Amino acid sequence: MESPIESYLRALHADIRELKDGTPYSAVPAMADIDPGNFGICLATVDGYIYEVGDTRKKFTLQSISKPFTYALALEDLGPEAVDRKVDVEPSGNSFTEISLAEGTGRPANAMINAGALAATGLIKGSGGRTAIKRIVNTYSDFAGRDLASSERIFQAELRNSDRNHALAYLLSSFDIIEDDPTTVLENYLRQCSVQITCRDLSIMAATLANAGHNPLTDKQVVEIGTVERVLSVMMTSGMYDDAGAWVSNVGMPAKSGVGGGTLAVLPGQVGLAVFSPPLDEHGASVRGLATCQQLSTDMEMHFVRSARAGRSAIRSSYDIVEAPSGIRRNEEAAATLSEHGHRARVIELNGDLLFAGTESMVREISALADDVELVILDLRRVDEVGGVALRMLSRIEQSLDATERELVLIDGEGTLAETFKDVGHVVPTFDTRTASVEFAENRLITKYGNGLHLPISVPVVQSPALSPLSAGDAEALAARMEPKTYDDGDIVRRVGQRFGGVFFIVSGRISTIATGPHGQRVKLTTLGAGMTFGELALGSEDRQETTEKADGPVELMVLSADAIEELKADDPRLAVELWMALTRDAYTRVDQYLRETAVRIRD
Repeated sequence: MESPIESYLRALHADIRELKDGTPYSAVPAMADIDPGNFGICLATVDGYIYEVGDTRKKFTLQSISKPFTYALALEDLGPEAVDRKVDVEPSGNSFTEISLAEGTGRPANAMINAGALAATGLIKGSGGRTAIKRIVNTYSDFAGRDLASSERIFQAELRNSDRNHALAYLLSSFDIIEDDPTTVLENYLRQCSVQITCRDLSIMAATLANAGHNPLTDKQVVEIGTVERVLSVMMTSGMYDDAGAWVSNVGMPAKSGVGGGTLAVLPGQVGLAVFSPPLDEHGASVRGLATCQQLSTDMEMHFVRSARAGRSAIRSSYDIVEAPSGIRRNEEAAATLSEHGHRARVIELNGDLLFAGTESMVREISALADDVELVILDLRRVDEVGGVALRMLSRIEQSLDATERELVLIDGEGTLAETFKDVGHVVPTFDTRTASVEFAENRLITKYGNGLHLPISVPVVQSPALSPLSAGDAEALAARMEPKTYDDGDIVRRVGQRFGGVFFIVSGRISTIATGPHGQRVKLTTLGAGMTFGELALGSEDRQETTEKADGPVELMVLSADAIEELKADDPRLAVELWMALTRDAYTRVDQYLRETAVRIRD
């Protein structure tokens, strides 16, 4: 199934592509020939999954997006106190080209404007046989997860059109903010701006920042968390220059734009966003980049206020119902049907928050299910918070499943999501427990794939699966020794600790088998239906009943009592042996099922 996030991004891309405002950067002639129609969007999660649409593999230059990454390297090399002596952390409120230096000290307001970026570049020294610019580019490569390089053509063009930056470099040198040759620092700065990347690269760089400096693709710790904290803080207040206030209000993510057409945004702990579109607004930011980030933030609830809690995968576990059946005993035909087709129903247990990151992991899990999975059971009982993005994505999932004749099923004790679906005109099967939801799925599969097999409402004792190895005459002879009993809903048929009372054959109705869990809680182990038996397992536990058997609605039984069994052994030893062989065979089948179910049942 296609991911609803991918379909959403395609729709968003098609919508924002219609924006025709802005013009590509033209101050450097070598950059003026870029195609203004280029437009790509990438989302990279903190576990390295990438969603991409549009022109995500076309190269462009980092330009000002290089600034936070060089600033990060300076912080790693020298520490925040030494860097703060050269570059402040206050928003300037000015354009990125503004000569914005503190009176008396010459210290730039922050590392995101050109003056501060030149100062940060000047702090990078050569080391280990590598020049300063080589170390800078290597750091960018570590963030991107692949080797990057500068465009010599763009660098030379930048150098020929850099009078203002040249003046800034010498002005900073006059205040000893730049201590090395200002021309060399300027050249290093222009080379870092000329590094070529793709939208996909940029999303991984953003995701590495979102992942506390740990690259999710290469598993490399590029910078430490303290550095990321400082870099993202400055990006939040100053990354979008004189448009920073509007950006924080409308988008609410640390971000950086570049005149090459790139826009980078970071949702810490959750996702990195990158957009590539060359036409720029009056602030030097991509028009489509701004629009994309704002719409994504609104639709996906990515504003930092809404997404303050750390994002993590919402998937607790995922398994099909063959691994963890409902516990209802089925006859041989139904059991065979479920054994063959049970993989078509899958339970996905969720936990934590369904904000963007949690929702994304849920969507990815469902989208990756095999095509033959027909019933998707979402267990929402351990979910703490459900955001609007989760509701929208679940609605898309339900529609996509329905369009392919598949079905969404919810385990939702509070019923919140079920009511939400009703409000939009959809009724989604919803259950309080995993057992009930899996029973529903099993019944659907038996009805569909059982070749006309129907779940019996009533089963005469002579047709009980437990007696199937016996001849018709032997089954009739045993039935003649039984006595009928009836029970009302909630009646206790057998209580834990009672002595062996015989073998109980269910003619109609349902019996719940209840045990005591490790912490004293009552645990429903299984539900027995028409044609099933109980009571005989007490013979394997010192003639004592190990579970409580309770009527679940009206129940009709036939009971071969303990006394009747003793009489049978005396009157017809052969038939007694045939009976115990049949019951032993049936018991082994049931014990095997109990072993597979117990762990899931206790977890319920």
